[in-house]
Amino acid sequence: MLKPNRSVADPSRRSLLKAGGAAAIAAALPLRASQAADDKRMTLVSWGGAYRDAVERAVVRPFMEETGIKVTIVDTPDLAKLRAQIQSNNVQWDVFDAPNALGVAGVNAGFWEPLDLSLFDRDDLVVDIQNNLVPWYLFVGGVAWDPRRYPAGKHPRNFAEYFDLQTFPGLRTFRNRPSETLEAALLADGVAPKNLYPLDVDRAFRALDRIKPKVVKWVEQTPQSLTLLQTGEADFSYSYASRVRPAQASGQSVDFSFDQTIAGFEYLAVVKNAPNKRAAMRFVAYAARPQCQAAFMELLGNAPGSRKARSLMSADALKWIPDLQSDKVVLMNDAWWTKNFDAITLRFKEWSLS
Repeated sequence: MLKPNRSVADPSRRSLLKAGGAAAIAAALPLRASQAADDKRMTLVSWGGAYRDAVERAVVRPFMEETGIKVTIVDTPDLAKLRAQIQSNNVQWDVFDAPNALGVAGVNAGFWEPLDLSLFDRDDLVVDIQNNLVPWYLFVGGVAWDPRRYPAGKHPRNFAEYFDLQTFPGLRTFRNRPSETLEAALLADGVAPKNLYPLDVDRAFRALDRIKPKVVKWVEQTPQSLTLLQTGEADFSYSYASRVRPAQASGQSVDFSFDQTIAGFEYLAVVKNAPNKRAAMRFVAYAARPQCQAAFMELLGNAPGSRKARSLMSADALKWIPDLQSDKVVLMNDAWWTKNFDAITLRFKEWSLS
């Protein structure tokens, strides 16, 4: 497993983060003149809510200021829509913000353009670029709740408790995809993290059968994982540290448990036949810079894919990054999902509709 570097920025670098702001830091290193392109616009398909605000503030705006390339952000990456665009020769997206399962599914489908590897400092990345996917950061999923409605002892803190409908009655959410969901089900059913892969798919679906009647929403759009808590439509939710941290900062009543979490890589990919491929390549390379990742993760609290970025992050942001060596964290196995995602996704969709 990866061992996070937990070093904290020295005072001068912390001051740079605070004084200069995300835009100044993300723009600190200019792109090489040799990488200049004719493209003056591009489209990023990403995720909404506070996450989109952070992407725009820490990455998109400073990129546009430095390059003059206009970036349009579209919410909710969807492989089915992307497939339709590619098959109809009407590709509308340039860069795809892909959680691990969508990234590897796109690899299987041939949806990603070959990357110009000369644009990247590959020694700085916690894992190398493979299959045309740039490892942007590590996300962390787990149990979230409203502490005003459910104080200590009244809410689940791990997946076994999340699946315990007698001790913790109420409505739940889960993502509308098998990745993360099957891992959570097996952890809830008593499988030890070290024995999780290869996933026992039949056992996972049996565990999900028990909780299915209480899943109020199979979440497609990530912000819903917290919105449903705020509106009272869900009692507990499968959400992300990167959603809870900015929500707390804005004064919302929400909390997140690190007692048991699932971590996975978020990737950036350039879409096959992207209409603005050169601009897309520049954007992905820009987003991978340590300064840019530090500014982005400072707003969210995820673990950056850049080694150098950690030393630029504040102590408060680093508190939200879990120790990947701990048994409390399961790092998703992308190699296993690459081989199995398509077949299990079909089974999951049929099961969720039955």
